[in-house]
Amino acid sequence: MAPPLVGEALALFTEGISMTLSRWTALQLAVENKWGGRDSRQKAEKLASDILSWFTRSREPLYIDDLEIILEEAMDSLNTTVDDGSVTEVAENLLVMHGESLEGNYQSITNLRAASQKRASCTKQSVNADKDDSDTVGDEAMGDDGSSDMMIDLPESQPKPPSNSVEEVKEADPDGWVKVSSRNKTKKKK
Repeated sequence: MAPPLVGEALALFTEGISMTLSRWTALQLAVENKWGGRDSRQKAEKLASDILSWFTRSREPLYIDDLEIILEEAMDSLNTTVDDGSVTEVAENLLVMHGESLEGNYQSITNLRAASQKRASCTKQSVNADKDDSDTVGDEAMGDDGSSDMMIDLPESQPKPPSNSVEEVKEADPDGWVKVSSRNKTKKKK
């Protein structure tokens, strides 16, 4: 049996468990959508506590199968079946992180922390960009005639029609040419 984690190692490992679970998409979807009921968030927090307890109180050797059972049971309590292999991935990451923490190596935790900070800054930038975009979506984005100045990319396989000279597209030739009618149709008087 390995020596127990204490002090800084225990604190960092606890943080690592939380960060790992916060990045687990299946768990986060279950919590956000309350698939496990109103107490879904508490169930996720209990999972983190159960994992820490399993690592710190086990007197037996630690096996990935046992950790996977803990993860699967927690997901079952959230009415979520995970078939994407993420249970094994999360279990492996936690075992590696625990092993590194026992050696005084916190590289996995440092990497998770950096990724979490990067994700948080990207989310903040995205929210700010959404706020900036929503300010210009109103009247400023529309022309005086009610038309939008928004650019639309057409697929390269279709020719771009000249602006303001095409009323409608009639049909495409087998050669790829498009027949169009002009806006300036003259009506014959009877």
